[in-house]
Amino acid sequence: MKKIFSYFFVSILVIGLLAACGTSEEPASEGSGSADDQKTEKKVLTMGTSADYAPFEFIDTAKGDDIIGIDPEIAKAVAEKLGYEVKINDMDFGGLIQALQSGQVDFVMSAMSATDDRRKSVDFSEIYYTSKHMIVSKKDSGIKKVEDLSGKKVGVQLGSIQEEKANELAEEVDMTVENRNRIPEVIQEIKAGRFDAAIIEDTVAAGYLENNEDLDGFTIEDADGGYAAAFPKDSELTEEFNKALKEMIDSGEIDAIIKKWFEE
Repeated sequence: MKKIFSYFFVSILVIGLLAACGTSEEPASEGSGSADDQKTEKKVLTMGTSADYAPFEFIDTAKGDDIIGIDPEIAKAVAEKLGYEVKINDMDFGGLIQALQSGQVDFVMSAMSATDDRRKSVDFSEIYYTSKHMIVSKKDSGIKKVEDLSGKKVGVQLGSIQEEKANELAEEVDMTVENRNRIPEVIQEIKAGRFDAAIIEDTVAAGYLENNEDLDGFTIEDADGGYAAAFPKDSELTEEFNKALKEMIDSGEIDAIIKKWFEE
């Protein structure tokens, strides 16, 4: 009887507690702040880039370890308009498309040219910048025109549009093409004498020429395509991103961002 009475007493106690607290599955009251917190939460998009390409994407170690530049600023501005936040992952340029296809990143912005070949693997946004190539070499190299590359070893960044251009030129000029993962590595190879020259995007090359008096360069024809953001094939994000980006292009906001970074 004692056991039965104990069970009965506990049951009454539990029922009383439930009645006091309420058994409804309604969410917590607004006073708790949880509803407001949920409203302000933003989805985080992961952007892939190769942060060795100033002024498009780089790390200014004197100011911190954040990845800054034209592409991060444009990406964050677009994301803000769409209600997203952006996390940036730094990786080798040659692995960016694979990272996009494998789902490691949601989109890529890394001074990537929207070439026909790349369009087979990814979708691109509106083009926001068109670049040119520059042949960079030591000042005393005697390399003043494309024909002077004959018999030379030319460096390029792995997976870049400049690598494609170098291979194209190699069909016309008897030169050897070698790649490296990062632009600073390419420059170092020139300075060490292991490369006779390199093909680099002109605005990026201009920064190296300014900071290295022993280097010189000249510009050749426009690069194919133009710089654009890349997305996985048939991603719903492409249309969203593209709409906001186009508005920024039309309003002049993109030009202002580009101009600001080139003048810094």
